[in-house]
Amino acid sequence: MEQNELYPIFLKLHNLNVLIVGGGNVGLEKLSFLLKSSPNANVEVVAKEFHLEIKILAEKHPSIKLTESKFKKKMLKKRHMVIACTDDLKVNKKVYDLARKRYLICNIADTPDLCDYYLGGIVTKGNVKIAISTNGKSPTTAKRLREFFEEVIPEDINQMVENLNEYRKTLKGNFEDKVKKMNEITASLKSKE
Repeated sequence: MEQNELYPIFLKLHNLNVLIVGGGNVGLEKLSFLLKSSPNANVEVVAKEFHLEIKILAEKHPSIKLTESKFKKKMLKKRHMVIACTDDLKVNKKVYDLARKRYLICNIADTPDLCDYYLGGIVTKGNVKIAISTNGKSPTTAKRLREFFEEVIPEDINQMVENLNEYRKTLKGNFEDKVKKMNEITASLKSKE
């Protein structure tokens, strides 16, 4: 059986510099996805022209910069990650090749072989965030799982997380003692009633 070998991480996009090359529908989708999870993400979008909704998002989010231009190699300087989603496959491939030379992680829309990462389904309830991946095989399954988790995770889970965080600060003893106590308190979360 094939196994999903992707390693999930949660990036602080407000501390990183992201470049999106492409200002059409897919660029809008990628930008919207980033901003949904990270409203203060530092993102520059480069395109010859921009979807109206991208312009609206940039007005609402001061950390978004729009650059009306064709892609140039120097635009990769001081970046951490890149997304290319133009309708020109040659441009997308060029972005990928140049990004790889600079050791930048890159996502080329709709081209799994040219992706170092995927933008998966995400469920957010306050401080609780769950990322869902189907290894690029079934976005529909990821969407259904996201809907499921959004429904079954209680809205007040964030209050529980905050309360446990405050309680954890009061615990005395070594690391193992603290882990044991926190495990006892949270054991009910996995019980099947």
